[in-house]
Amino acid sequence: MRNGDMNEAQRKAALTQLNIILETELAGVVRYTHYALMVYGYNRIPIVSWLKANASESLAHAHRAGELVTLLGGHPSLKIGALLETTQHDIGDILRESLEHEKASLAAYYALLDAVEGQSVLLEEYAREMIGLEELHRDEVNKMLRRPGETAPYRE
Repeated sequence: MRNGDMNEAQRKAALTQLNIILETELAGVVRYTHYALMVYGYNRIPIVSWLKANASESLAHAHRAGELVTLLGGHPSLKIGALLETTQHDIGDILRESLEHEKASLAAYYALLDAVEGQSVLLEEYAREMIGLEELHRDEVNKMLRRPGETAPYRE
């Protein structure tokens, strides 16, 4: 089968994964917006700016996933992914929750890649690009969770 010749089952699988991505990214918008409101202390300004930028990026990612849903003839989900609220608002707690969200986003993009590999160059390239971005986000949060001077990756 040539790329671009997805059958109906493959199209539906891709739509399911794209809607999961849409929901996950919309949850990121809500999550990062909430976190930006809950940051206090002398490091507030740069952290709030970073969180707001992540919220904006999540919205752009959600929009992009939704456009692909409609490209495939599907209906974009109106749901929002899981919103874990521990009510802990220490910067470390916020970053640990952010790390979990980034891991969930990354898993959703990998699932899309698995569903479309060899079936659609467009969706494969999209999934690979987003995996790269999400891995960078995950690693950025990981670095933020390290103590100053630590070089080893953060481990829970």
